Amino acid sequence: MPFDLVDQVLEQEDDRIVTLKKVLPSEEYLADHFPSFPIMPGVLMLEAMVQAATRLLTKGGTRLVLGEVKSMKYGAMVRPKDTLRVEITSSKTDKDGTTWCKGIGTVFCNESQETRTAVSGRFKMRPARIE
Repeated sequence: MPFDLVDQVLEQEDDRIVTLKKVLPSEEYLADHFPSFPIMPGVLMLEAMVQAATRLLTKGGTRLVLGEVKSMKYGAMVRPKDTLRVEITSSKTDKDGTTWCKGIGTVFCNESQETRTAVSGRFKMRPARIE
């Protein structure tokens, strides 16, 4: 099942991108996670960060994949009708094309103007190795 977890790009610079994902009550995964208390799975929060990083780093058609995850932390839950704001900054790129990224996902709750950190951490994006 394909997931498009970037609804909108708010800002983009050479080493930074900010995206939004509105979690709709009709999202397929919410039916299973969890039926009586639907929340966005943590792995999809990470995937939203990976998709934002891919948009930031893709140049010339290079296909990127998640290479490594370091110190990922999860906090606030992302519920239906909430919006996940993802901010990614990239740092050094190695000779093989691997780039370290730092990301933070902040949830804007539907019922209030309150924002809370849902996910944060560091990860590597690397060119896909097709063998």
